[in-house]
Amino acid sequence: MATQTDGCRLYLVTPPVLEPRAFADVLARALDAGDVAALQLRLKGVDDDALRRAIDILRPVVQSRDVAFLLNDRAELAVQTGCDGAHLGQEDGDHEAARRLLGDGMLGISCHASRHLAMRAGEIGADYVAFGAFFPSSTKDAEHRAEPEVLEWWSSLFELPCVAIGGITPSNCAPLVRAGADFLAVVSAVWNHPEGADAGVRAMNAAIAAAQA
Repeated sequence: MATQTDGCRLYLVTPPVLEPRAFADVLARALDAGDVAALQLRLKGVDDDALRRAIDILRPVVQSRDVAFLLNDRAELAVQTGCDGAHLGQEDGDHEAARRLLGDGMLGISCHASRHLAMRAGEIGADYVAFGAFFPSSTKDAEHRAEPEVLEWWSSLFELPCVAIGGITPSNCAPLVRAGADFLAVVSAVWNHPEGADAGVRAMNAAIAAAQA
């Protein structure tokens, strides 16, 4: 990942359901198509054995390309399986304990649209804060809706990077980039792109570059 001085970058989140070996090929093509800062493995409804198998298959694909591999929800499992870090929601256990457990590993924390939660995350040593959802999402029902102003506020006061998430596409991302998002986290815009995930990465990177021009 990076600091704010590097400009806005793409942050991929996996589909909630996937077959790891088939997805590994799709993932490799996507990562080879353009700049990606991180991939978060976010699987739903799988047991630990299946999750470990997915990590074992996908982590080398990601890390061999100098992209950060983060695990959703599970800081302890992230450490056990060689991930680069974990992304935690507000309900995902003790954030301070996770910070200690991860050591030098990366910790990201979802803060919805809350300035208070973001400042709290910074105080306990998060490596980035995530705001959202900014738009309706087909992959996750969002209880909280964020506005670009929270990105402007955060980036004007703090050096800690911020991630924007929630229904982000090439056609709607420009206001988030201009408001100060360091990373755009996307799911459907890449994996459901009609021309393939590699085309989705190229489209997102082109939209980010245009917004920064």
